[in-house]
Amino acid sequence: MVMAAIIVTGCTISYKFNGSAIDYNVYKTIHIGQFPIRAALVYPPLQQTFENALLDYVARNTRLQVNDGMSDLNLEGEITGYSLSPQAVTENAIASKTRLTITVRIRYTDSKNDKNNVDQSFSAYQDFDSNEMLTDVQEQLCQEITDQLIELIFNATLGNW
Repeated sequence: MVMAAIIVTGCTISYKFNGSAIDYNVYKTIHIGQFPIRAALVYPPLQQTFENALLDYVARNTRLQVNDGMSDLNLEGEITGYSLSPQAVTENAIASKTRLTITVRIRYTDSKNDKNNVDQSFSAYQDFDSNEMLTDVQEQLCQEITDQLIELIFNATLGNW
């Protein structure tokens, strides 16, 4: 019975509800660079939307200090894809849905542990009715896709799954 008590008291369970697995004794700062648009199609507000959302997400879900210089962690990249493709073709060979896909390439550098470095592309999409004009739904779609991309990027880098 004494052995069981020693074993139980020696174990601790740690839950991280936001998915972040950062050791704040080691990592204190992060630099988040700009994400210029390098796609053939361009929606100019996308860069600012993406960068602001990424900064907000990191600030809400970590205790890292965001700075503009040498940092423990560095996250940068570019928006490499912004494309439309027809989906859900009807019997008249007309697409009833259109898919907007955004691709972002990120480079995540961990100055303390090279094994955590990531150089990867992430894509996310949203479908909308083909009878809607892209200009009418573009802002909302970009925000929804940005939210999806940021979760994917966070989980692959700072989430440390």
